[in-house]
Amino acid sequence: MSKTTIPLIDARQRPVALTAEARAAIQAIDLNGPILDQLSRPLRDLRISVTDRCNFRCSYCMPKSVFTRDYAYLPQSDLLSFEEITTIAQASTRLGVRKIRITGGEPLLRKNLDILIGQLSALRTLDGQPLDLTLTTNASLLAKKAQALKDAGLTRLTVSLDALDDNIFRAMNDMDFPVADVLEGIDTALSVGFSDIKVNMVVKRGTNQDQIVPMAAHFRGTGVALRFIEYMDVGASNGWRMDEVLPSADVLAMLQAHWPMQALPAKSKGETAKRYGYLDGNGNLDPSLGEVGFISSVTEAFCHECNRARLSTDGRLFACLFATQGTEIKHLLRSAEPADATFVAQYLAHTWQQRQDQYSALRQAGVIPAGNARERIEMSYIGG
Repeated sequence: MSKTTIPLIDARQRPVALTAEARAAIQAIDLNGPILDQLSRPLRDLRISVTDRCNFRCSYCMPKSVFTRDYAYLPQSDLLSFEEITTIAQASTRLGVRKIRITGGEPLLRKNLDILIGQLSALRTLDGQPLDLTLTTNASLLAKKAQALKDAGLTRLTVSLDALDDNIFRAMNDMDFPVADVLEGIDTALSVGFSDIKVNMVVKRGTNQDQIVPMAAHFRGTGVALRFIEYMDVGASNGWRMDEVLPSADVLAMLQAHWPMQALPAKSKGETAKRYGYLDGNGNLDPSLGEVGFISSVTEAFCHECNRARLSTDGRLFACLFATQGTEIKHLLRSAEPADATFVAQYLAHTWQQRQDQYSALRQAGVIPAGNARERIEMSYIGG
């Protein structure tokens, strides 16, 4: 029986052996100085994919037409071990990484994930602070695993949820999974002590735009922050079209027709979401009502402040969500003479210093066309 694949071309390439000259140049990198890319952007956020598998088949990420029962996932031997992930994560903190997000696929499908969370929670930033350690999940398994994740040291959660209407949600996840189980997962996470939970809603025109106001009404005042994400041209398999994008400005206008809102300042440099808080009856900001956010990489590119890198399930570093190429890291740890921690950090620094990526900004400026590139890496491979 033939297997269905998608073009993860770069992911299948063999790493290029370093010449003695290249190795010497990497070893000369001073980790005590600022590590910036070609556009003077620092590395502050590392997103780590722990599995390329998912139990949902959302059309904008892992459509069932491509990710069939016969789809060839990565073999277990290709996956980074928890120890390898922790080594790379620790090296990244020497470059200034402060936040690590665990992604997938669906990360809760990775067995014993709480062990990895425990290892990462022991790491510290350059100034000795605990990492901002968070995880993105579809919450299908969250009710069962929330307590273990909290006990292991996970600090924050992001839940992907695209509709409250059960029929719409089942159609979008394409696995007939009920929305009630996702909501139960969120409630369980709140009950075990997670105080910083976000819900991400990908808005697709003509599919779930009538869920925008119900979603906001449901989470308003619950302590859960709602994020609206423009439908993005990620990967090569989702059939993205510009006419299916509902601009964040339109979503904000829909919400403001029901509730008065006020823009909030960014919590940190490079934050992807523009945040808004609710006003009370006297026109004053009321934090108890919570907030919403808008991630608008299609209509308002934020490439100029992007400080994120992504580590794939099998150990390749990608400098952009829209990348077609990545840099092999795993071979440094699995060679006959594994690299020491300092060289791994210098290798990461060298990779970051070559970075020029600004796909969304170039697309928005009309320099490159919108749409899917045949060889673009899928979001399920490198995480969202």
